[in-house]
Amino acid sequence: MTPQQYCIDKTNESGSSFLPAFYFLGKEKKMALTALYAFCREVDDIVDECKEYETGKIKLDWWSSEITRLFSGNPQHPVTKSLVNYIDKFDLNKEYFIEIINGMKMDLNFNRYENFKQLQLYCYRVASAVGILSAKIFGFNNINTLKYAHDMGIALQLTNIIRDLGEDARRGRIYAPLDEIKIFGVTEAHILNYKEDEKIKKLVLFLSERAENFYFSAIDHLPIEDKRKQIPGLIMGNIYFVLLQEIKKNNPEKILKQRTILPAFRKLTVALTCFINYSWIKKGKEGS
Repeated sequence: MTPQQYCIDKTNESGSSFLPAFYFLGKEKKMALTALYAFCREVDDIVDECKEYETGKIKLDWWSSEITRLFSGNPQHPVTKSLVNYIDKFDLNKEYFIEIINGMKMDLNFNRYENFKQLQLYCYRVASAVGILSAKIFGFNNINTLKYAHDMGIALQLTNIIRDLGEDARRGRIYAPLDEIKIFGVTEAHILNYKEDEKIKKLVLFLSERAENFYFSAIDHLPIEDKRKQIPGLIMGNIYFVLLQEIKKNNPEKILKQRTILPAFRKLTVALTCFINYSWIKKGKEGS
């Protein structure tokens, strides 16, 4: 199996909501994004699969060393053997790959976040760093596009956290900042026991408003001249923005017991609409 095919298989196995965005890329950019996404899956799987801290740390440390080998031109893993073809082509910085790994290490070290400042660092590492690397692959002329990618990454990760609030609780994890859940009278036990009430509803709506503000900030920072190049990222953002609206409409207090998903045809509709309009996340509108 070639390194490229390994990355394709790894990406397809994920069934991610991001996959529709891949269809709007040329062959080289598509393969570069596939290799990047496969890397993210590799390190994320370590956190999901390793039950013991030391095992997870050893594996993530190996990946840190592998990134050094990648940027020295001597990769060993199929994913990095594929990535090496695109590092110089798209000016992919080593620091962002290390940040992604450091974000995964945070998942090994923490299952609670005291405040949003801590959570935002986590979101930057696991999502904004990926977004910036992706924006470089898509192409840009204006440096403000990287600010767009940063904020879009935060928005996407916050949406993930809201969507997976119940699923993460079943793993003993709470990503909602502890100081903020207290404001709404919500306790850790409240979440871990999947209690559905008005307090949870208000918390979810509060977290959703913050995520929306990051979507709006992202769109505000995206220069007009780069919108066409950034269509794949806009598609990703719009799919998750629509998902967030569905969570808000569909009894948000039930998020602890039911996982909101968008069917494939809805994702395709969102992708096609975004492709036609370039950008359609708007304040006060659902984007659908």
